[in-house]
Amino acid sequence: MSWLPYFVAGWVCLVGLYGVVTSRNLIHLALCLTVTQSSTYLLLLMVGYVKGGGAPIFKGVKLGTTAVDPVVQALSLTDIVVSVTVLALILVLGIDVYKEGGTIDPDGLAELEG
Repeated sequence: MSWLPYFVAGWVCLVGLYGVVTSRNLIHLALCLTVTQSSTYLLLLMVGYVKGGGAPIFKGVKLGTTAVDPVVQALSLTDIVVSVTVLALILVLGIDVYKEGGTIDPDGLAELEG
């Protein structure tokens, strides 16, 4: 078992979190959150990977043929859809903040009253 894929997923997550912490722009912050979310795709695909496994299509395939886990593939697709939805919501909120506050720098925003 190789630890390299798990290391890569952890590294991608840390790079995204570093970007979140050091971000001075709401758009950059949203993109860094997307990078962090991408590490979960890597992790899910690594968990479901089977060496020598084929696609999880079983029609016309001999019984006992090795295949990758289709559940983690479905979870990865669901994760991608959720990530795109959250990114769209964050970007729309960033546009609203810019319209109300005049800046997309989080430190430059005054307290907004609703």
